[in-house]
Amino acid sequence: MFAPFEVTIPHIAYACLGGFVVLFGMFSLFLREKLYIGEACWAFLFGVIIGPYGANVFNPRAWGSGSEDVTNTITLEFTRVVLAIGVFAIGVELPKAYMARHWKSLLFLLVPVMTWGWFVSAGLIFALIPGLSFLSSLAVAACLTPTDPILAAAVVGGRWADKHVPAHIRHLLAAESGCNDGAAFPFLFISLYLLLDKSTGSAIQDWFLVLWLCRFQQSFLSYFRFIIIIDQVIMGAVIGALIGFGFRHLMKFGQRHDLIDRHSYVAQYVSLAMLTIGVTTLLGSDDLLAAFTCGTAFAWDGFFNRQTEESVFSSVIDLLFNVACFVFIGAWMPFSTFDNAALTLSVWRLIVIAILVLLLRRLPAMIALYRWIPDIKTFREAVFSGHFGPIGVGAIFISTLASEYIHKHHTGDDPQIELLAQTIEPIVAFMVLCSITIHGLSIPGFSLGRRVHSVSRTWSRHAPPEWTNQARMVSRPEEIVINRDNEMERGELPPDETCQRMRSARPGRWRLGGATPYEGSIETRMGDSTVLGNRRCQKSRPSRTHP
Repeated sequence: MFAPFEVTIPHIAYACLGGFVVLFGMFSLFLREKLYIGEACWAFLFGVIIGPYGANVFNPRAWGSGSEDVTNTITLEFTRVVLAIGVFAIGVELPKAYMARHWKSLLFLLVPVMTWGWFVSAGLIFALIPGLSFLSSLAVAACLTPTDPILAAAVVGGRWADKHVPAHIRHLLAAESGCNDGAAFPFLFISLYLLLDKSTGSAIQDWFLVLWLCRFQQSFLSYFRFIIIIDQVIMGAVIGALIGFGFRHLMKFGQRHDLIDRHSYVAQYVSLAMLTIGVTTLLGSDDLLAAFTCGTAFAWDGFFNRQTEESVFSSVIDLLFNVACFVFIGAWMPFSTFDNAALTLSVWRLIVIAILVLLLRRLPAMIALYRWIPDIKTFREAVFSGHFGPIGVGAIFISTLASEYIHKHHTGDDPQIELLAQTIEPIVAFMVLCSITIHGLSIPGFSLGRRVHSVSRTWSRHAPPEWTNQARMVSRPEEIVINRDNEMERGELPPDETCQRMRSARPGRWRLGGATPYEGSIETRMGDSTVLGNRRCQKSRPSRTHP
């Protein structure tokens, strides 16, 4: 029987998401370029309004008959896809061969700065949450170590960033946010193994063999047992790089032989990210790190960027996924668990932790180490980079992963592990709420005060400016290509046939050569950008020049 007014969860999601995107798009220029508040903050606020603590028309926790396992699975996979597309996009949009030239700066951010933030956050949580042990606090703090690539987009993109933030800082923060979502796994699992394993020795062994090394045992003639040890974390990066490298060359092959159309270039943007996380998840490797390295290898030489430089489809995909994700997070936010005496949680404790974590998680380490980080050149840049370490989708993904892992592998009745499983989500969610508020409103705050830094518009004697990294360098006039006629670009048409094509296209509207100031050089038709090299064509009848 047809029920025209039957309300279902998918229909509500369609209406809410579509309505928000339409309304946000109508005022996007004002909201982004005048107020300097990105779509993440508005989408999160909209999610809270329509969520169970607002209008209660969109409640992700009610899906699957309110099952916690179903909610965790949906949250885990949805955030996984959003993060994979986000970090893949960062890898694609970095300058050519960026990782090879700036690996030292990234190494400092991924090892000492992340380790400092991990221990500092754990110490603050241990001091202010009475029920958690230090090992449990380390597990919670591991979820707070990565910077969020979606919230970081407010710093690395947009008019305010282009005007006030130097390009080398934008690229460094973008590359860091792409790397450290996958780099947070070792911090999380060493804490979980120390909690769940019977002894410290077995925990360290599992951490080294299971996380870093993936063991596959195989019997051979019932006498020998071979152990093939594959580095899991590094293998995730290697798998992603190989996929990106292979498909980059496959795309070049298709372009040389006219096998791929213009629309299919942009389709690789989403499909390669999905392929990478699917393959690496099946192999048990680091899927987020693989997605980032795949994007980096795919756009290593700038070929993909040149083919898609006129397309805006990737920006549309980013907008839709980012908006959907933060609407989901706003409706998913567990406000009722922020004040729970049974979990030794209270709002004032969480507020103090949030303030101290945002102040001490990155800033002291950046100030102490910036002299050894090549891409951070001044004290003000160190303060700016230390402040912008937003906590967002990556933290929710890792905390959900930790909760799922505890439920699957914990079979005893240890009250500390049970307490960790119940408190890791509200603590991380409150940190995300504070980070969205503070980092999302930091740009408007800076715009009202003094500027952090101004971009130098002068050229360096030693290197071109950073914005030229994605441009095609031209050394000879013959390399200038405007039209899409492959035969003409390769110079395979003889001069007579070339001139005949131009006459048949628009007779009487062109002239090449002759007694003009452009003798022997190129000239194009208005409205049809056809380029001829250093060829000359003469017409038998009097020519008419375009005004």
